[in-house]
Amino acid sequence: MAIPQHTIDQILDRTDIVDLIGQRVKLKKTGRTYSGCCPFHQEKTPSFHVYRDKQYYHCFGCQANGNAIRFLMDIDNRNFIDVMKDLSSQTGVELPKDNQDSKRLSYKKEVIKTVPAPIVKETKTDTPLAPATFEIDPFEAFQNQEFDPAHFDYSTDLDQPIAQEGNLYDLLENVAQFYERQLPHSKSAQQYFKQRGLSPNTIQFWRLGYAPEDWQHLAKAFPQDIEGLKLIGLIRSSDSGRDFDLLRDRVIFPIRDAKGRVVGFGGRALNDEIKPKYINSPDSEVFHKNQLLYGLYEGRKQKAQDWLMVEGYMDVIALQQYGIYGAVATLGTASNTEHLNILFKQNNRITIAFDGDAAGQKAAKRTLEIALPLLNDGRELKFFVLPKEHDPDSLIRREGIETFKKLWEQAPLLSDFVFALLSQQYDVTTPEGKSQVMAELNQLTELLPKQGSYRYLLKQFFREKLGFNKKWQPQISLDASLSFNIRTKDEDFAVAILMHHPFLYIHFENLRAVIPQDELLAQVLNTFDKVFDELPDDQDLATYYMLGACCLYQQELADIMRRTNIQVLTQAPEMADKLASEYSLALQEKYLKQKLKEPLSLIESRNLRQQLNELTKKISLRLLHS
Repeated sequence: MAIPQHTIDQILDRTDIVDLIGQRVKLKKTGRTYSGCCPFHQEKTPSFHVYRDKQYYHCFGCQANGNAIRFLMDIDNRNFIDVMKDLSSQTGVELPKDNQDSKRLSYKKEVIKTVPAPIVKETKTDTPLAPATFEIDPFEAFQNQEFDPAHFDYSTDLDQPIAQEGNLYDLLENVAQFYERQLPHSKSAQQYFKQRGLSPNTIQFWRLGYAPEDWQHLAKAFPQDIEGLKLIGLIRSSDSGRDFDLLRDRVIFPIRDAKGRVVGFGGRALNDEIKPKYINSPDSEVFHKNQLLYGLYEGRKQKAQDWLMVEGYMDVIALQQYGIYGAVATLGTASNTEHLNILFKQNNRITIAFDGDAAGQKAAKRTLEIALPLLNDGRELKFFVLPKEHDPDSLIRREGIETFKKLWEQAPLLSDFVFALLSQQYDVTTPEGKSQVMAELNQLTELLPKQGSYRYLLKQFFREKLGFNKKWQPQISLDASLSFNIRTKDEDFAVAILMHHPFLYIHFENLRAVIPQDELLAQVLNTFDKVFDELPDDQDLATYYMLGACCLYQQELADIMRRTNIQVLTQAPEMADKLASEYSLALQEKYLKQKLKEPLSLIESRNLRQQLNELTKKISLRLLHS
């Protein structure tokens, strides 16, 4: 069975390598990666890392590496086809049933018969031409053969041209070039782009074009490719059987996949009276609108770091022209799990823009419900609610790019957005309203991943906002000898985070292997390790539970809680999660460096340096994306 590359790419795009490997290997989140003990060789210190954004794994011990397919082939000692069959059933991507199905990207080109040129009669002249003379008679051999008319083949190669096969990707590229060449011939199309403020360089970068008014312009331009044009939906047939072009008198937006190949087109009517205003290519063998984002290829090409999902093509193009390279848009559909997963593979922090009207709020809530199951620890989602009657393009043209960037930067985190959304629906000044808000929140948090800490942090955040369950405050007498100028250690901040947010212990678990046991933080971590699985789901109850478990250090803990004022610093759940991760990485780096100064064997030294190098990379990546 031959499996086309586009099918392999589609399966890999729908497979989350962290979830897949996590079923076989115990993985722990360490910064932007997930680590565990390598399944391909014996080791005690984890050197096996999985990268969700790259959908790739690598072991720094035995150098095993690859994608999801390679992992399953190596771990189970199975062949490629068996693995692909399993992944096909898991992802819902259909594999070709036989070798014929691998030709789905091909189509039969039509043979265009050429009309023979008319015979031109010779002009008679008064002077007769001399008969041709040959030293060798060219017909002699033919005349000497026995001639049987019944077995004579009258056909020639010119009479029956050989049919050729075309490729859909090649055809789409040719059509894109055709539309580009038509743009200079349409003043109305050029005027439209000019009114939208697009420069010639921007038009060229996005390969914008124009589809002529003629109902059969593609058939005339590509007479041999009618079958292929029908397969990709650019030529359709009426009830009477007459063919016509899908896109007519429209400006054209070529749509490219993650590899930069043209897979479809979007067309915007130049006449606002024509409905629908926008038309996209229909789904085909190469075009699946629910799995594509307009601008993704271009953003990756320009090394975008921050990603913003907007509504339309022109929003993406306008933002790119103003230097915001990470804007993408869905193709006339509501955002779905596939779209969000694609963006989270680019960066764990993404923003979604919505209109400020009622329809925009409805769309935001629908997207929220889709996004919640994807919010593993470390992922951050912001909601950019645009001013009413504005889209990103119009907002930039009216208020300027700096205002837009400022509004984007101030976009609320998911926790603040959800609270604002529910507060508008219910009166939070009454017990009944607060109860309804918490009931709605409980339904939403049930959608969050159960293995993460975010669901607990979000509930705690809402309770504090609504005035429920006043946070524990240590009652201690202020000692006049205490100096408030003494710098609080990172270890103390880590302890404070753990006591206020016990479920963030998952960030600090790796620290136990390197921290000296005489540190208070080490004692607290050891206690967490013993009782973590027994913690109650309720955030406040979990805090009280840990205070009881750490009663031997009550005075030290009370002092730390007062000095750090951690409840203010970690009021937003996203900030608590971020601080926990940063302190954990910083402390791991600190104690690894200390260990390297001790007398060690060559093997121990090499392993520690390897861990330190990997840790340094993670810290650098966090700084890069912060």
